[in-house]
Amino acid sequence: MSRGKAGGHRPETRKKPGLAYAFTNEGVELPVIDVTHPDFEVVITEPEITARNAEYQAVERRRARTPLLIRRFMFRYYARRSVILQGMVEARKSFLSGMNTYILKLGAANLGSAYASAVDRYVAASFPALIIRLRTQNTAKLLASGIAEPLLAGPGNPLHLVNIAGGPSADSLNALILTQKAHPGLLQGRRIFIHVLDLERDAPEFGKRAMEGLQAKGAPLQGLDITFEHTTYDWGKPAELKALLGGFGAGPFVVAVSTEGGLFEYGTDSDILLNLEVLRAVGLPGLFVVGSVTRDDDPNRLLHGTNGIPVIRRGLTVFAALAKRAGWRVETAIERPFSDVVRLVAD
Repeated sequence: MSRGKAGGHRPETRKKPGLAYAFTNEGVELPVIDVTHPDFEVVITEPEITARNAEYQAVERRRARTPLLIRRFMFRYYARRSVILQGMVEARKSFLSGMNTYILKLGAANLGSAYASAVDRYVAASFPALIIRLRTQNTAKLLASGIAEPLLAGPGNPLHLVNIAGGPSADSLNALILTQKAHPGLLQGRRIFIHVLDLERDAPEFGKRAMEGLQAKGAPLQGLDITFEHTTYDWGKPAELKALLGGFGAGPFVVAVSTEGGLFEYGTDSDILLNLEVLRAVGLPGLFVVGSVTRDDDPNRLLHGTNGIPVIRRGLTVFAALAKRAGWRVETAIERPFSDVVRLVAD
C-alpha cells in the first residue's frame, strides 16, 4: 500500500482525539475505524443517498462518452499517483486487497500525508467510497443486533465472531464497539474470539494490532478478553471452516459469521454454496451470517465498467435463491446502491 520511499515507520503526525491507531506491516500508522466516532460514523438520509447516486451516475455517463482507450490511459496515469487506484489495478487480477479496501474506508479526512495523495483523497471522498464505509457500518450493526439477545440470555458464554475474507475485520471489531456502547458490561467477563479466515496475511495482522489499540486504556474495548486468530483460508476448500467450527466444543457459546466485501461479492455460486452448506451442517444453535451482496444495478455497471474489479453482480433476489439452496433465508436486508447487507438465518 506504500507510496513513495518504502521502509521505516511512518507515524501519523495528526492524530485525532478518541481514535486508536495501529501500524501496517509496511510501517504506516493508520487510524482504527470506529463507526461510533464522529470522524467515521456515516450519517446520511435516504434523500441524500438518492441525490448523490443520481449525481454519480450522471457524471459517470458523461465520462463513458470518452473513448475506452483514453479512459484506461487516464486511469493508469492517476493510479501511479494513488495508493487506492493502484490497489484497484491489482484487483483486476483477483480482488481488492484487505488493506487497500481498508484505506478506502478511512474517508478523505482521515488519510495521512505519509501515504495518501490528492488523488487518493478525491477517490476516498467519492460516492462509491462513502457507500463502502456505510457497508461496514451496516454490517457491524447487523452483527451487533444479532448477538445482543443470545449474549443477554447467556451471561459469561463465550462469543465467537468468524470472519470469512475478513482482512482487518473492521466489521467484527465495530460489532464489539457497538455492543459495548449499547449494553455496557455485557461483554465483560466472557471470552471473545475473532477468527479471521483469509488468504492474505498483512490485513489480518493489522487487524490484530487495531484490536490491541482498541483495548488500550480509555479505548472502546478496554478490559475485554479478546483473542484474534488468523487462519489462511481458500473459500473453495471449506475444510478449514468446518474444522474451526467443530473445534469450539460443546458450548454453550454465541457464534456469528460475517463476510463484508468478501465471499458473497467475489465468490462463485459453488463457493458460496460450499461455505453456507458447511455452516448449516455443523448445526450450531443460533448461528447466523451477515454479508454484503453486490447489486446488479446501474451504479455498479458504471463503476465496474471503469475499474474492472471482478465482483459478481447477483443482486438480492438471485442471492436469496442461492442461499435458500443451502438451507438459509434472508432475515434482514439493508438495501443501498452498489451492495446490500443481509443477515441470513437457518431456513
